[in-house]
Amino acid sequence: VVAPPLGPIVTADLRVLIAWGALAIYFRAVGIDVGWRRFWRQYLVIGAFNAALPFFLFAFAALHIPASYSAILNATSPFFGALFARLWLGEKITLLKCVGIVLGIAGVGLVTGVAPAAAGGSTTWAMAACLLAALSYGFVSVYTKKFAAAANPRAIAGGSQLLAGLLLLPFTALVPPPGPVTPFIAVNMILFALLSSGVAFLLYYHLIVDIGPTRSLTVTFLMPAFTMIWAALFLDETVTAVMILGCALILAGTALVVMRR
Repeated sequence: VVAPPLGPIVTADLRVLIAWGALAIYFRAVGIDVGWRRFWRQYLVIGAFNAALPFFLFAFAALHIPASYSAILNATSPFFGALFARLWLGEKITLLKCVGIVLGIAGVGLVTGVAPAAAGGSTTWAMAACLLAALSYGFVSVYTKKFAAAANPRAIAGGSQLLAGLLLLPFTALVPPPGPVTPFIAVNMILFALLSSGVAFLLYYHLIVDIGPTRSLTVTFLMPAFTMIWAALFLDETVTAVMILGCALILAGTALVVMRR
């Protein structure tokens, strides 16, 4: 909805800056110290690789490929997370985890389907952008666990959003919004920022600290199920038996990846 009239860079930048504004008000109200002097370097890395880069890449992909492709490719995030966790945290990639990841990705494929995309080089670049975004998510989840575990998770959510917005700001002039920017677009952009970057990130960084990066990334397996619900409610899309089967595979895969034994 928002990427075509606003462009990928402005979409990504507004998403994080609006989220930061809301979080800053919340932090002041509850008395949270972001701890800039101690953790600004960590916030900069997290903001770059968990917000600025992937948000831009997915907004770019949305201009060229159907959402189903993005969802399928985004489901590879736990795989990259498991690889980085093996390298940095010494976590084992067990056979059970491998089976769970395969089941999860298979379920994502069933839920979303593979919709026909426009032919041409832009499709390839868009799919490559999604994979790079998934790799970025996998990297930064492990980085957060290893190098930012001492920071307040809520402060990470806020500080990283602001620095991500500042990183993107100089590039907004390169791709100005093509428009038209209607009130409907503006409302969608605000809700997108507040819910998907504000509230969601407060929860997500708590997950990384509490249960680890690999298990936190399995939330990507649940996204197609919720996408199916929103599409049925607001876009009148049909829910098929194949989609329900895909949801079952997604939940089974998630369970195998997160279980300890």
